[in-house]
Amino acid sequence: MNTLSFKTSYVTPEAANKQWVVVDAQGQTLGRLASKVAKILRGKYKPVFTPNMDCGDNVIIINASQIVLSGNKMNSKIYLTYSGYPGGQHKATALEMTKRVNGYEKIVRHAVKGMLPKGILGAKVLKNLYIYEGAEHKQQAQNPTAIDINLLK
Repeated sequence: MNTLSFKTSYVTPEAANKQWVVVDAQGQTLGRLASKVAKILRGKYKPVFTPNMDCGDNVIIINASQIVLSGNKMNSKIYLTYSGYPGGQHKATALEMTKRVNGYEKIVRHAVKGMLPKGILGAKVLKNLYIYEGAEHKQQAQNPTAIDINLLK
């Protein structure tokens, strides 16, 4: 067998065929939703997946204010921020985060960001995520297709 006949093909940014999809977060568990959205953002469901390229889709999450946290995570899950100054570390529980402006958006974005690669590629892929707490979104001009997140593995 000639081993030189095998060739790995990589997708170019022009041939990535990026699409726009809408995911409804109503009644979804936060971690399960975030892991599936991270796979869509990376492009892992596509047959042309390339690990070092942004070949995933643009994802719009609607109804983020209706996500579910299992167990007692609403009171026990802690989000930390640090300003960079001495004494500048701040704590907030998930319940306190939901009371802030765009709190649910920050919770979902934090969960998805943790499931993406760390570095330049992860930051680039995260820019393809749009989160809205209500049912309305601003990306109607892109004609996004609605997908059922429960059908994905």
